[in-house]
Amino acid sequence: MVNVSIQFTRFSAFYSPLIATVSGGFLEQEGLAGDLTVAEYGVSALQALLRGEVDLVQSAPSQAFAAAQKGDMPSALHFAQINNTDGFFLVGRTPEPDFEINKLRGHRVLVDHGGQPLHMFNYACHKAGLQLVNFEAIDAGSADEMAAAFKRGEGDYVHLQGPAPQQLEAEGSGVVVGRLGDWVGRCAFSSLASRSDWLESDTARGFMRAFRRARQWVNEVPAAEVAASEKSYFPDVSVEVLAETIGAYQALGCWSGQVEITPEQIAVSVDVFRLAGVITGDIDPALVAVSPPG
Repeated sequence: MVNVSIQFTRFSAFYSPLIATVSGGFLEQEGLAGDLTVAEYGVSALQALLRGEVDLVQSAPSQAFAAAQKGDMPSALHFAQINNTDGFFLVGRTPEPDFEINKLRGHRVLVDHGGQPLHMFNYACHKAGLQLVNFEAIDAGSADEMAAAFKRGEGDYVHLQGPAPQQLEAEGSGVVVGRLGDWVGRCAFSSLASRSDWLESDTARGFMRAFRRARQWVNEVPAAEVAASEKSYFPDVSVEVLAETIGAYQALGCWSGQVEITPEQIAVSVDVFRLAGVITGDIDPALVAVSPPG
């Protein structure tokens, strides 16, 4: 059985379509096995990909923007989307059924300061007429460090991917008050990336068939069924909390629609990074994403 080595830049239930490609047996149906690893905190999985240590990685189309802005095709090719919007949640300390992001004004917020998460957060605020200077955006480190700081009483709100927000709720340490995806809208958020030589292989075509089925499966079956298949990858999270998280992502619709990364989605992400001052001018979407194998 041919092995497909997969590395994540960050690991969360948000990437369930990719996790389930292995845990749900979809790769095995193609005569393939899967090996999942996670890059060290602060290190992009693209580095391992370009060194030839893994076959494909969880990444983001925005990783191609620097090369594309120069008119170059990046060495790592983004060939399919995992998610079509932002998968972060905002957690507060009390229920706020009518919460809107402009309510952050004047508060202390633990914000993920990773490049894309921060820029998407900034974009969501901008759309609501808010700027980061209108509140205290605190960098508390990694997701685990952010959750721990919030439980110690730091900040009024915290910005995290699932299942961390749902875990805080289960522990009685916070309440989910909003989803960044609702404010950002559809965009090119997270992707699968690989090298051109691997994408031309029969293994890549088999992987892509498996991923298409897995992505449809996690979007359509009961969340508890997906959680049961993935539980071994989340040893510190109960299956109930994991199911709640997956259900929240199903409701968000981030796994629905086509797997191809569209020019329209790329254009939104370009706007996000342009607002952040990371890029200037326009970017050719053909230099950001390629068609899936097969």
